Amino acid sequence: MVVTGAAGFAGGHLVDLLVDEGLAVDAWHRPGSEPDPQLKRSNRVRWRAIDVLDVDSVMQTIEESRPDVIFHCAAAARVGLSWEQTENSLVTNVRGTKILLEAVHRSGCRPRLLIPGSALVYRQSTSALSEDAPFGPSSPYAVSKLAQEQLAVRFTAENGCRVILTRSFNHTGPRQSPFFSASSFARSIARIEAGQAEPTIHTGNLDTRRDLTDVRDTVRAYQKLADHGVSGRIYNVCSGHAYPIREVLNRLIALARVKVKVQVNPSQFRQNDTPVVLGDPTRIRSEIGWVPRIPLKQTLSDLLDYWRQALTTSTRAGA
Repeated sequence: MVVTGAAGFAGGHLVDLLVDEGLAVDAWHRPGSEPDPQLKRSNRVRWRAIDVLDVDSVMQTIEESRPDVIFHCAAAARVGLSWEQTENSLVTNVRGTKILLEAVHRSGCRPRLLIPGSALVYRQSTSALSEDAPFGPSSPYAVSKLAQEQLAVRFTAENGCRVILTRSFNHTGPRQSPFFSASSFARSIARIEAGQAEPTIHTGNLDTRRDLTDVRDTVRAYQKLADHGVSGRIYNVCSGHAYPIREVLNRLIALARVKVKVQVNPSQFRQNDTPVVLGDPTRIRSEIGWVPRIPLKQTLSDLLDYWRQALTTSTRAGA
């Protein structure tokens, strides 16, 4: 099987899960990037530097490996950055997916494809969003993910391939980029504990609420959907509970080994920040039987421990 974007956050955890289950994986990563050192190493994983925008490379690799399952996790995933790098979001998420789908079609193989999408394609609402909720993407990133999704839906209808689509809500956990709030908070606390920063976290809006799932539960959903999901069908991957970002920060501070202060800076508030993002998990629970297993307390503890270890490793390497 193939995992694109295997050096990324969700992709890396998906590779870990598949390896733990004894499966062989072709793990694609962007040329010039290196997988996180904490990713599990196994002779079951073949790391391959494949640019999803390189038509010839993608075509050749698919023809050679002829995978039975493809998890297309490669994406430009930073919402805030998509305002500055709109073209990159559109090219990577839409054209990259088109190139992969065309390579699959031309190769003649018929793998199961799972393409993770985003809950940000929905129109803002304070109610739980089901898969039938109206569209209303509010960022270039969200527009790119909606276009990616619709491209895959059309491909499924025209070519008869089995494609399962998700609208994934927020997920966090070890190895997440510090550009995302929970990971940013955890990294700041680890730096304060290590004496590398002043004991104050400067933050933006803490009143937003997010449906938050552990990334290890999220990728478990991806695997179950690849095995049992209905082709052409869209599934929310979410917990059904929206946590205030303030609560996430307070829980992390409660795990800190030193006293930590918080300073809210209005200048850090995001333009067009959605107040509430809450999903309805009824479909994936009733049809697939997936429910999150890892409580938020464990997720945040593991995330903070990851940053403690990462900072210690970095300090030793620089010594």
